[in-house]
Amino acid sequence: MRAEKRTKKKKRTGLRIFLWSILGIFLILGGIVGYAVFQTKSTMDKIYEPVKDAANPVKLDGQNPFSVLILGIDQRDGDVGRSDTTMVATVNGTTNKAQILSIPRDTKTEIIGHDSTNKINAAYAYGGVKMAEDTVTNFLNGIPINYYIKINMEGLKDLVDAVGGVEVYNDMDISLKGKEFKKGNITLNGTDALAYVRIRKTDPRGDFGRQMRQQEVIQAVVNKVATTQTLWNFDEILSAVGKNMQTDLTMTDITRIAKNYISARNNVENMTVAGDGGISDGIWYYNVSDAERQKLHDSLAKNLEIK
Repeated sequence: MRAEKRTKKKKRTGLRIFLWSILGIFLILGGIVGYAVFQTKSTMDKIYEPVKDAANPVKLDGQNPFSVLILGIDQRDGDVGRSDTTMVATVNGTTNKAQILSIPRDTKTEIIGHDSTNKINAAYAYGGVKMAEDTVTNFLNGIPINYYIKINMEGLKDLVDAVGGVEVYNDMDISLKGKEFKKGNITLNGTDALAYVRIRKTDPRGDFGRQMRQQEVIQAVVNKVATTQTLWNFDEILSAVGKNMQTDLTMTDITRIAKNYISARNNVENMTVAGDGGISDGIWYYNVSDAERQKLHDSLAKNLEIK
């Protein structure tokens, strides 16, 4: 029995929320100091990348719920990359509730626009953000995607180094290709952080454990960005963000989210996908029933106030 099956029903307490972490980087960079407004806006303009034929933006006035697809892309030199992290967040400004759904990378599903069935993380490799959005919407039985945020996990090295390294709590002895990380508080430079967030096979929790480490490192980066020492390496942080992130949220959008929806961060529901692992045609997949997909749809739809 695979680790995903053993852990699918465990409550993921203590997890750092990836969405608010990424938005937090943008918001802190946007408001850290007056003289930096121009530089920050230039970076936001650089990472702004709208999705072709997207038709789902909403008025971010606090009255309209919205959804965000969060993609952590493992992209290396000469490689388009696949989405090692796929999350869907919904935020409701009226009820002040947010949801974060983590979809395992090995989830078997129809790849919309590619006429194939594969692991859900293949959608980005085949057709970029647009195909990933369409595939996730189909997997969730019609849940619309309003916006996306994408971070290149390879570029996480640049971001960690830009803030001078981070400290995280590692909850077990773990390793990757001979690189060992002992249980307890550990300090990571960029190279170590990248190895730390890629560990999967030596973690009995599999992808779930890796997602936890990704969230922990991103949150640690946010905490460092929020300190006054950021002023001394502001240019390096902006450079790392500009090289490694993309979104179709504008700086105005992010400012409105901070103003109208920020209270939702205090009421977050972490959601996982129940399923079973198995081999099909020699490939291991995470199989999710139609009933589970509908259950996920109903929960997300309720927070989005749609059917």
